[in-house]
Amino acid sequence: MPFAYPAAFGDLLAALLALAAIPAVATNWKGARALVWIFSVEGTLDLGVAITLATLYGAAPYMGPAYWIPAFWVPALLVTHYITFVILLRHWKATRRSGAVMFPAEPRA
Repeated sequence: MPFAYPAAFGDLLAALLALAAIPAVATNWKGARALVWIFSVEGTLDLGVAITLATLYGAAPYMGPAYWIPAFWVPALLVTHYITFVILLRHWKATRRSGAVMFPAEPRA
């Protein structure tokens, strides 16, 4: 299936970027915002390419029971990327301007 290999590599890259972004955001690293942007843009483009290639190559007849992946998970992932973009554009910018920490540390006793 010619559509599966580009989708698999795109998914792998998105997963690696997400795994790199998680500790960066958790530790409030300066480059965390850029890393989340890169992850979200790559993940969204990967989903778009996968949808396009699957449509061009007629993937549906070959997927069998795995059809639930594009039927459920792809729309869910697109929604999560949209939410990430909203946070990046609205909330993170406001937090950065005010000088507040994105994830404040636990209060110490």
